[in-house]
Amino acid sequence: MCFFLQLGLPFPCLCRVPCNTMFGSQHQMDVAFLEKMIKDDIERGRLPLLLVANAGTAAVGHTDKIGRLKELCEQYGIWLHVEGVNLATLALGYVSSSVLAATKCDSMTMTPGPWLGLPAVPAVTLYKHDDPALTLVAGLTSNKPADKLRALPLWLSLQYLGLDGIVERIKHACQLSQRLQESLKKVNYIKILVEDELSSPVVVFRFFQELPDSDPVFKAVPVPTMTASAVGRERHSCDALNRWLGEQLKQLVPASGLTVMDLEAEGTCVRFSPLMTAAVLGTRGEDVDQLVACIESKLPVLSSTLQLREEFKQEVEATAGLLYVDDPNWPGIGVVRYEHANDDKSSLKSDPEGEKIHAGLLKKLNELESDLTFKIGPEYKSMKSCLYVGMASEDMDVAELVETIAATAREIEENSRLLENMTEVVRKGIQEAQVELQKANEERLLEEGVLRQIPVVGSVLNWFSPVQALQKGRTFNLTAGSLESTEPIYVYKAQGAGVTPPPTPSGSRTKQRLPGQKPFKRSLRGSDALSETSSASHIEDLEKVERLSGGPEQITLEASSTEGHPGAPSPQHASRSEAFQKGAPHPEDDHPQVEGAESLR
Repeated sequence: MCFFLQLGLPFPCLCRVPCNTMFGSQHQMDVAFLEKMIKDDIERGRLPLLLVANAGTAAVGHTDKIGRLKELCEQYGIWLHVEGVNLATLALGYVSSSVLAATKCDSMTMTPGPWLGLPAVPAVTLYKHDDPALTLVAGLTSNKPADKLRALPLWLSLQYLGLDGIVERIKHACQLSQRLQESLKKVNYIKILVEDELSSPVVVFRFFQELPDSDPVFKAVPVPTMTASAVGRERHSCDALNRWLGEQLKQLVPASGLTVMDLEAEGTCVRFSPLMTAAVLGTRGEDVDQLVACIESKLPVLSSTLQLREEFKQEVEATAGLLYVDDPNWPGIGVVRYEHANDDKSSLKSDPEGEKIHAGLLKKLNELESDLTFKIGPEYKSMKSCLYVGMASEDMDVAELVETIAATAREIEENSRLLENMTEVVRKGIQEAQVELQKANEERLLEEGVLRQIPVVGSVLNWFSPVQALQKGRTFNLTAGSLESTEPIYVYKAQGAGVTPPPTPSGSRTKQRLPGQKPFKRSLRGSDALSETSSASHIEDLEKVERLSGGPEQITLEASSTEGHPGAPSPQHASRSEAFQKGAPHPEDDHPQVEGAESLR
């Protein structure tokens, strides 16, 4: 680009050569198409001047067929310029043939600053020239001392590192990339891009969605039977999962220097380029091993999330009051929206009542302390808020999750409506109380007379003849929404009898779980996965909990149920045996048998 600017050429003089689409690598320049473009330009009277090839791009790390491009440039008299991160491997003893062909080019641009971890080091362009005078006229060099001092930081850095230091840093970066590439080849469901570039210091990989049907755990998506829109939606969904994977790996292994990038053909991928980051971050081989371990730990969550998406969609569509929102860019099992009674489905305006319900729903779900993450994420095609459900594990009970979401949202809506009705009832009750107080004041004025209202005269009359009338109190009942007299309360206080508060209702929505089991988890019971002993122990634990909650009444019922049957033990023996099991004194002790039985009852 700078070359065109220096020559004063306009941007239409610059054209891009596409990569191979049908044959060969999809990340290399199409040589046949380039030759066709050169011939077309010559026929139209245009002069092909410069060809820029890549020897390991920073994005993917691919290398063009530089040897074939050099032959084509010599045939048509075109200047060949090469740039890329793979040029750093020219300092090593072993260089691939594709990168070694770059030494025959006319010029190359290198960036030793990121390769060696040296800040403020400029890029370097090396070129071949026959006449230094022509080079000076072209403006490629300068006789000014200020311009020559620009290379001073690079010269000092290279002198400080020496040849061995330069080779060691580049070799270390290449070994890290090869170590990661060899490890990822053994990991299932991870696709490595540009696998033929074994010497490339860039590794680009992604989690792919087309999984083998033979695996009983991870099922494949039948891509051939999908429509174009369905395939695009699945690709967006897979891109969202790869974006989530890349962000998680960046947080777990910050020394790896990973980058999440979007490619036109493959989609979202994760790039590992140690040659650009290892010298600055200090990446070691242990960091690569930790990165591979983190990838393997995240794969089951990714695969189970793909499996549970369709089940979550079916459960939401089958539940009244819930609307499934198709958002393939969300890296989770799905997006759901609760439709309240006043929800206008045809309107795209903001919904304050719906936002309030979803905010309360988010708070309630986060209080359950489950492994799921819930968010009120970005708006979907309108101002209406939705609930975004995050990544899920294999043992996730989707039916219970959807039922809890619907029941909790319905409860929040009912509570909000009850609060609104209660506000209206309280307002009317206050008005009614004011009217009652005004009537009471008027009645008191009629009973006591006008003279008693005069400050001095009234105090004298009250001293000679006190008023014996009782003051009537009023209480406001929120449940009935009416004013009631406080006389029954004083009667109960006088008699010493209080009102028994109603029992607190227990939530019937949550099912009974084992100790330590988190919400929305189901027990994975297979034919060989769970033994009869473990299942029996779980049943015994539940029976013990129920028996302990029964208390002494259950013991009395069991002891009395044996009466009247022939051959059954007497109540005394039954109570003594129960008492013995509960830690009571032995039947042969000095305590009487009848007293022990009745004490248990």
